[in-house]
Amino acid sequence: MRAYAHERFSRQVTLTQESVGTYAHAVGDTNPVHHDAELAAATRFGRPIASGTHTTALLLALTASHYSQRGAMLGLEFWVRFRKAIYADEQVTLEWLAVKVTPNAKLGGEVVELRGRIRNARGETATGAKGKVLVTAAL
Repeated sequence: MRAYAHERFSRQVTLTQESVGTYAHAVGDTNPVHHDAELAAATRFGRPIASGTHTTALLLALTASHYSQRGAMLGLEFWVRFRKAIYADEQVTLEWLAVKVTPNAKLGGEVVELRGRIRNARGETATGAKGKVLVTAAL
């Protein structure tokens, strides 16, 4: 179960209009900019965009997928800042860097402080993030 400071991990995800619309409807986000191409074309974005909850969920899920390969992982806190729209037909890169790992006897594991981002297809940071997770041998 060991977490490492300065460890980087990432994943690429290709969004589709169908997946973006399906996610928005599934979580009750009825904003038509996520599923109505005609309406979205008339907005400042010019085409449908992904919901912030969708892209954030993908980024947070990457932490669980990564650390659960070593033991149990529990999210403690996350903070995100939306900087640019992510389009519904875009390939994005999800990235995390572990900046600090602190053993925590009370919680029975290691608290990992993370800095992350989602880069859009042009390589720009569309979403910035910070987080803390607990990595343990078992929950």
